[in-house]
Amino acid sequence: MEDVPETSDDGLGSRGLRGFIRRLTSTKAELEAQELQKTSDSEGATPIKACAARRRACVAGTLRTVTLRPRGGAPALEAELYDGSDVIELVWLGRRRIAGIEPGRLVRAEGLVSVQDGRKVMFNPRYELRSGT
Repeated sequence: MEDVPETSDDGLGSRGLRGFIRRLTSTKAELEAQELQKTSDSEGATPIKACAARRRACVAGTLRTVTLRPRGGAPALEAELYDGSDVIELVWLGRRRIAGIEPGRLVRAEGLVSVQDGRKVMFNPRYELRSGT
């Protein structure tokens, strides 16, 4: 005999109704975080919260901020990447600007994760600019 999902009188499955209520009671930030986590999963990326220091990782998310900060007298472009679970700082040493690296852009990055001042950092990561869906 085939398993039939449980439904309520309104035609929604019990998971559908719970999901609907969860979406209604969630904040905008929570909904964005959930959407980013789905995007990160579809990119085959590791959640940033699961990235360990001194390990290679592939992460995907949205750039929150992009700033130019000198490091040791040389320019460095820094971008904060958020995937819904945590943030990681992407740093390109010797760069003042990279076309397409701008706030709100969806990016997939790969490199060695380090920790500086308690924050996760990836120096000179390989990256791909992704289109939002």
